[in-house]
Amino acid sequence: MSKNPFDLGAMANQAKGMKAAQAVGQAALTSAQEIAQLNQRAAQELSSRLQGKVAELMKTQDPKSVFDDVHAEVLQEAAKEVADYQAQLFQALASGNKELAKIAESMIKESQSDLIHFVNEATQNAPAGTEPYTSVFKASFNNALQNFELIRAAMADSFVSFEKSVENMSQFSAVQNNSAAPKPKKKSS
Repeated sequence: MSKNPFDLGAMANQAKGMKAAQAVGQAALTSAQEIAQLNQRAAQELSSRLQGKVAELMKTQDPKSVFDDVHAEVLQEAAKEVADYQAQLFQALASGNKELAKIAESMIKESQSDLIHFVNEATQNAPAGTEPYTSVFKASFNNALQNFELIRAAMADSFVSFEKSVENMSQFSAVQNNSAAPKPKKKSS
């Protein structure tokens, strides 16, 4: 009794699919957790800083002069904090993107290996006299593998593109924040 190549490894393939889905979910969860922690830290730091500034303002005798000094200082600190937050956020996104790229690359390699094994099994178990058909089948399969490689390359390009756009956004934000940050006023003596 010959083996049916269509039934081979069905459970293994389902297990691989589940593992891949689990890995993608874990990468997304890790990225979301990093972003949530960034948001929580930013909110805590902002709250603490605001409490300090309000307390400072409440103690002063001349609110106008303190407001002018604090206003410039607060804006400068806020611009720096926004730039730092964005840099950390972009880093978290890039890290998640790299993890997803690794998972996708691994899945593609496993699928390619499984397909090669399937074709070898199918052609080895082909009945006598079907050589012309198996030859056409193998040629079609080789074309499919080439298309598979094109898809893998396109996927890799899209991940690199995403990383470059995140990096460009990060650099643009840093430049924009540096140029928008107000310079502290010099006190005249």
